[in-house]
Amino acid sequence: MRPPQAMPAESVVGAPPRPVGRPDQAPGAGPVGQARPAAPPRPQPAAAHHAVLCVNAPAMAASGPDGQLRGHGLHGFYRSGVRVVARMELRIGGMEPLPLQGTLTTSAQARFLGAVRIPGDLDPDPALTVERLRHADGVETVTVRNTGSRPARLPLEIALGTDLGPVGEIAAGHRPPDLPGQVQSAGLRWVGPTHSAVVSAKPSPHAVLAGAGVLRWDLEVQPGARWSVELRAELETTAPGPRPPGGRGTGVPLPWAEPEVRCDDARAGTLVARSLEALGGLLFADPDRPTDLYPASGAPWRFGLTPADALWAARLTLPLGTRLAAGTLRALARRQQLHPAAGPGVPGGPGRSGQRPEGLLPGALRHGGPELPPTCTATEATLLFVTVLAEAWRWGLPRQEVAELLPAAERALGALRGGLVDGFVTDLSRPVEERSTHPVAVRAEVQAQAHRAALHGAELLEAFGRPGAEEWRGWAADLRGRFRDRFWIDDFSGGRPAAGLAPGGQPLPAVASTIVHLLDPGLSADGGRHESLLDREQTRLLAQRLAAPELDSGWGLRTLSAKSPRFNPLGHRSGAVRVHETALAVAGLAEAGHENEAGALLEGLLGAAAHFEGRLPEMYAGEQRTPGCPPVPHPGACRPAAVSAAGAVHAVFALAGVRPDVPGGRVLVRPASTAPLGELQLTGLRVAGEPFSVRVSRIGVAMVEEASADLQLVAR
Repeated sequence: MRPPQAMPAESVVGAPPRPVGRPDQAPGAGPVGQARPAAPPRPQPAAAHHAVLCVNAPAMAASGPDGQLRGHGLHGFYRSGVRVVARMELRIGGMEPLPLQGTLTTSAQARFLGAVRIPGDLDPDPALTVERLRHADGVETVTVRNTGSRPARLPLEIALGTDLGPVGEIAAGHRPPDLPGQVQSAGLRWVGPTHSAVVSAKPSPHAVLAGAGVLRWDLEVQPGARWSVELRAELETTAPGPRPPGGRGTGVPLPWAEPEVRCDDARAGTLVARSLEALGGLLFADPDRPTDLYPASGAPWRFGLTPADALWAARLTLPLGTRLAAGTLRALARRQQLHPAAGPGVPGGPGRSGQRPEGLLPGALRHGGPELPPTCTATEATLLFVTVLAEAWRWGLPRQEVAELLPAAERALGALRGGLVDGFVTDLSRPVEERSTHPVAVRAEVQAQAHRAALHGAELLEAFGRPGAEEWRGWAADLRGRFRDRFWIDDFSGGRPAAGLAPGGQPLPAVASTIVHLLDPGLSADGGRHESLLDREQTRLLAQRLAAPELDSGWGLRTLSAKSPRFNPLGHRSGAVRVHETALAVAGLAEAGHENEAGALLEGLLGAAAHFEGRLPEMYAGEQRTPGCPPVPHPGACRPAAVSAAGAVHAVFALAGVRPDVPGGRVLVRPASTAPLGELQLTGLRVAGEPFSVRVSRIGVAMVEEASADLQLVAR
């Protein structure tokens, strides 16, 4: 059984392709003289914004707030991308409980509470409460309590059914027919072509109706008493296949420290705690090395490994330790392209015409929105691999572990070496010949990621005695000069960076949130920042642009300017707010000295998080913030999502300004002097594998309260 395929992060969960007729027929036409029946309507894609979604990789469960699994849309228990149970509808005395509350208690568990009035009871208040405690792993406990004055004698029935459908088809709106049930000991069983599912109950039901898929108990609950049943849904594989990735096993610790955040703004502590809890529910164990943990991209739609998203999550949580980064890097190194496949190889290296260079990580094209070309997540992941390794080394990843991963980083740099067209980096996954003969637009954020990877690669090569460091520094300097010359657009506001260049070199005028990557030059020696693709004045103008209402919705950055005629507040790349990019802007602006702008964007994230119960989704609508109106959810957003959870943590931690250089034996602490959250104390960070705590006062002065004795502390 294979894990669910990771969908491109920006792809709209879609419908099946349209039927294709003969080329000489108009749409809807049949044979000559006959009317062709109209094509059936496309199914409506499933939405998750109203679902109560429990996640504990590789399992999840989704229902409405009433707790009933009705087989509609996303409803059901899932494991490894297969819907184990689609329907689990509870009735007591022939009635559904009146829903009172349905909410997550943790990312992996939910509680649903309902009430039932005993038939014939003269008391107007309901005497029975029905509590359902659900865990993503497929266990649900139903408890009936009688708070009335007389015994409750009535049947409890749970109707069950499943289609064993794959989550990808369900996401697209398809609903396979239910399978026939079979009685099995204390429950029911369903058998499909490749899987079977079993639901067992403890205590055993008094009756099992296989045809109707019903378990029945005849209850007699005395006043003040309670009765409970535990239901357990399990998936069995009946066809041979590769072993799917599992979740974090029992007793396996989280790959990060659990911090304590004390802050004048209580929202910050809630956001960090719930974001890390959500990220923990997305952790998979690599089947090739179960001790290596990596995060899935998000649930429910991309509940599997997406290299770029996994690397971003690992990078943004480095202040809590390097174990997630190490596990993610090792898992991806095992999936790296090791031999040229399908473009000419790296210039100067072996390879035949039509081969792509080695060193690429997997990744699909990502939708770029209505004004920008697609971007390739394989390119983003390949470049980010080098950065995550270099920054994890600065945070304290042991030298031996870095050395073991260095060959994979060198292969990634090799892929970059052959990726230039007209001096700029394009889609590395395209064969080199194709890049030259069929040029495509180049994007600003790809240049920023390539520039950062080159400088990080140079540092790694030099520190580990490998050749090529000066070559990569020169390469980065050349790219920096070309970028400043070609990517800057002068306008009445002083100018701004172009989001990309068309194949002929014409700047693409779109104002998009992807330009925040220009504020992320990466961690360097002595806790410094690498030189940016923008100069100081250009950075100031970019900060003004990000703070302007055309991009800042008040809840975070829109992916496309509200002034664009193609603006759509629900568009993945045409106006929705993506938490990850807003978090990068907060950190980048604060580090560049534009702290007021950073504070305003952070306030937007904290305000939105309060409406999402501290669990920010992947994205939400880019509607302008107005008093009394909460942010509008996006029906296609993952919640939780690895990059939004890690990004939320990063946005808060960035205000403390902790920038280590463990190989150099130093830690620079430079907090935001405006202290937008008031007093901030972070306890339980990890630098060099040791606890690190810092407190930032209300006037922006930092005091390190705990650190490794081997580190020199530097404040600026």
